[in-house]
Amino acid sequence: MILVILKDIATLCSISGVLAIILVIAHRFLNDYGIVKININGKKDINVKGGNSLLSSLADNKIFIPSACGGRGTCGACKCGITKGGGPLLPTERPLLTKEELITNTRLACQVKVKSDIYINIPENIFNIRKFNSKIVEIIDYTYDIKGVTFKLDAGEKIDFKAGQYIQLITQPYAKMRQSVSRAYSISSKPEEDDRIQLIIRYVPEGICTTWVHQQLKVGDEVSFTGPYGDFFLRDTDADILFVAGGSGKAPIKSILDHLQVVGTQRRMTYFFGARSKKDLYLTEEMKAFESVFEYFRYEPVLSQPKAEDNWDGKTGYVMPFLKETIRDPQNTEAYLCGSPGMIDAVSKALIAAGIAKDKIYFDSFG
Repeated sequence: MILVILKDIATLCSISGVLAIILVIAHRFLNDYGIVKININGKKDINVKGGNSLLSSLADNKIFIPSACGGRGTCGACKCGITKGGGPLLPTERPLLTKEELITNTRLACQVKVKSDIYINIPENIFNIRKFNSKIVEIIDYTYDIKGVTFKLDAGEKIDFKAGQYIQLITQPYAKMRQSVSRAYSISSKPEEDDRIQLIIRYVPEGICTTWVHQQLKVGDEVSFTGPYGDFFLRDTDADILFVAGGSGKAPIKSILDHLQVVGTQRRMTYFFGARSKKDLYLTEEMKAFESVFEYFRYEPVLSQPKAEDNWDGKTGYVMPFLKETIRDPQNTEAYLCGSPGMIDAVSKALIAAGIAKDKIYFDSFG
């Protein structure tokens, strides 16, 4: 009886093995799309191995499309126009595209598989985005969950960016994480220091990149990133400015203020920084010091849940109630917001209700 059972098991194992081999062979041949062409803006062709995402295929050829989520299909940043090829729109793309983008055949590069020749349109400034190699030269603990990390570029390398833009940090495998991922972080240093950048990174529990930064990285480590990306930068006007930020959203505002200290400005600026309690505040003295640098600048930290031991005598609650009393002329005011999507949405609604035009509200949202 036992021999019969063992014989049956051996037969099943043999059949399973044969089926597995057939599946491997089928997978290899059915998914072999060969070499296909990506035509860019009708000007340039690149040949790539078919079957990979458009986002990764372009990155392999040093063309870096913005992707804050690292290609997971959640941020919607990697939009590009496709005039031919690309296959049908996927359900994962539709929620992140507007009606106009659906009509104009805008797609998410991370979701489109390059299986045949494809024709795409991307902004020309994307060709200025590069990959940089760097070494960590400083790590500062700003709070219990926020670090400032400075990356010095390889000798002779320089990065040309606008204050407020961001880069995408590329992790290295660590612990159980066997693959690299990339995540977007705003640059907090000024463009005039073009041989290095500083990032302000808040720890997110179970976040692949923030865990890597907070628990693995140390001074001297070599790190790569791509950039610069983004259209969050100060517009060259004479309008009053409202800055609103929370958490690590202080990074791009710091970069803008550091830059303005170099080039000078007479614009009237108010900066509201929202935090829960005093332990979530950082760089407060540095921000207050700008009140002595600029003739018309005010820094206003606002605590939503100050603790008794904080002995806080500043503004409390949320930022929104303080906005209207700060705005002198809604028609001549610009707002620059950086923080969570919820904060961006709430502050934007308050600003629009106060009379600021929607197209004068610039934001850098992170989830």
